[in-house]
Amino acid sequence: MYILEQNEKIFKVKPHLTTHSLHPENQETPIHFLEEPITPSAKMYRRNHFPYPAITNQSYSLSITGFVRTPITLHYNQITSLPSRTVTSLVECSGNKRAYFEPKVFGDQWKDGAVNQGQWKGVPLSYLLTIAGITDRANEIVFQGADAGTKEGRHVHFERSLPLEKALAPHVIVAFEYNQQLIPPKHGFPYRLIVPGWYGMASVKWLRNIHVIDDSFTGPFQSDDYVYYPHKDDNLDSFPVTSNHVNSLIQQPIDRQILKPGRHDIFGLAWTGEGMVTAVEISLDNGVTWKKAALSENPKRYQWVKWSHPTVFEKNKEYAIKVRAFDSNGQSQPDQAFWNRKGYGYNEVTQIKVKTE
Repeated sequence: MYILEQNEKIFKVKPHLTTHSLHPENQETPIHFLEEPITPSAKMYRRNHFPYPAITNQSYSLSITGFVRTPITLHYNQITSLPSRTVTSLVECSGNKRAYFEPKVFGDQWKDGAVNQGQWKGVPLSYLLTIAGITDRANEIVFQGADAGTKEGRHVHFERSLPLEKALAPHVIVAFEYNQQLIPPKHGFPYRLIVPGWYGMASVKWLRNIHVIDDSFTGPFQSDDYVYYPHKDDNLDSFPVTSNHVNSLIQQPIDRQILKPGRHDIFGLAWTGEGMVTAVEISLDNGVTWKKAALSENPKRYQWVKWSHPTVFEKNKEYAIKVRAFDSNGQSQPDQAFWNRKGYGYNEVTQIKVKTE
């Protein structure tokens, strides 16, 4: 929340989500209000494919089926009493920044705000799978949410799968709390899968069934949506959307803002998927020269890091500001985003323009 002082009066500037669609509800976080490491639930972006599911007493159970030795159904009080862990993790929609693709692509035109971060508490998925006892035939784990609707003439639930190696990773949890509170109903209550390092489509909301399969899952949200299609008219060279790309955003100043001459802090956030941010660089001359930005703390895995760069702006001058992040896997934001016709994974060098008067 920003505090503005005017004529000795204090005015509180409150954030409001930016609406991209109402049916289903898809709304974007105002990035200028991402001030803390933990995003309050009221500021979390909302991404849905179907209407919100009706939560009943039956929704409080979670079943584990398929290639397991003991198919089980666990109720809410049983799950919350199991050994748990808390992970602080960024969750980013794979369509974040879709609005910046050139040529333009269809889909919700997210800008920078389909991203947030919080503390999730839950039971490690590996522990639940150990209870059920996955068999040697297990290849993938399929997660079904309670949200459902019509897609291409068929009634389907939102379902996604993980390869066995990722599903058994220690940070992957079946969460039942967000920021020490029950998960908000619009964000997955009573259970939400949290898959740190992967785009948000993997963190299935309103989780109701975990199904172990011996082949590869081909549901519509696995083999049609959330797939990179590099070509406009065919499916050649396609491959699945998985881990987050290294990325950044500029919170201040705002694109096309008119500033007063003098010192201003340029600041924002940077993150990556598997690995950690190692550096953030900034250019004030459209990429001709670059300087290192200061990081507010030591980067942590699966979390964003704040960066800043104090700058003295001269009078009556335009500035083309660019920012790029680097990670521990040797990846950096490219000068040109990887275009794909569904608009996933945009991570081109972040850029804005400002001028002074």
